[in-house]
Amino acid sequence: MTKIKAGVIGGAGYTAGELIRILVNHPNVEIAFVNSSSNAGNPVADVHSGLVGETDLIFTSELPFEKVDVLFLCSAHGDSKKFMDENNVPADIKIVDLSTDYRQKRDDHDFVYGLPEMNRSEIIKAQHIANPGCFATAIQLALLPLAAAGKITDEVHVNAITGSTGAGVKPSSTSHFSWRNNNISIYKAFGHQHLQEIGQSVRQLQAGFDKDINFIPVRGNFARGIYATTYLNTDLTLEEAREMYKAYYSDAAFTFMVDKNPDMKQVVNTNKAIVYLEKHGNKLLVVSMIDNLLKGASGQAVQNMNLMFGLDEKAGLNLKSIGF
Repeated sequence: MTKIKAGVIGGAGYTAGELIRILVNHPNVEIAFVNSSSNAGNPVADVHSGLVGETDLIFTSELPFEKVDVLFLCSAHGDSKKFMDENNVPADIKIVDLSTDYRQKRDDHDFVYGLPEMNRSEIIKAQHIANPGCFATAIQLALLPLAAAGKITDEVHVNAITGSTGAGVKPSSTSHFSWRNNNISIYKAFGHQHLQEIGQSVRQLQAGFDKDINFIPVRGNFARGIYATTYLNTDLTLEEAREMYKAYYSDAAFTFMVDKNPDMKQVVNTNKAIVYLEKHGNKLLVVSMIDNLLKGASGQAVQNMNLMFGLDEKAGLNLKSIGF
């Protein structure tokens, strides 16, 4: 089988590093180029040191579109749209954008929202994919079965903690080690940008949804992973809710319902999502967790690429967790 040729734009960040790690070992893909203007001429493994011995790729400032079948846009938020506006990308090249730029449905683009647990059939037919955000993925996976059944009838409360890699590779006052270590803090309470795509997805499945989603994001003192706790009032019994979730995710390649209270190490370094339910009085508690760099970014991007090209959805993504 002829391998799919992939190009990576914005190749120096955390998501690009994880993407390259997956693609280098993907049985059906060959990386044609990794673009990074600031690192042009340097070995990719000099920046992504975990790839030492796995690739001889060199960063380039060139854009040889004629060499690729798919482009992954790993640039900062706002830069993907700028890239698309400034470059005449051939129409036959498939695109997976990992930024926020195309996640909201608008008339000025044809990007499909790339959450396979909700839009799998559309992803398979799509030319352009807007890869979901990391918090958004974890929280939506907690809510999709309820929304699909029209069962979100009250406001939703979410607390979710994320690893420092979620802030990107460029150091900031709240991401460097001496501040982050042995420390947590909240940020963007009730106003996180991922609320827009979460609300959009809930309304896609449950038309007319107009309740508040109250989201408190937390910066964690660990490198990677998202652990989200979501609760809402419902008249469903725990058994009814479990059956609903198990049915909804019965065909999901990477999202799993469990009956035992899980921990985040079960998903870190994998493309898995784990969902767990408890009922407390009239409140349903939904625990959901992912690796923010994999199911929350690069792993899901490759999952989407697999679907777009008719590959095994799990190709290149059989990764082991850091459970011990």
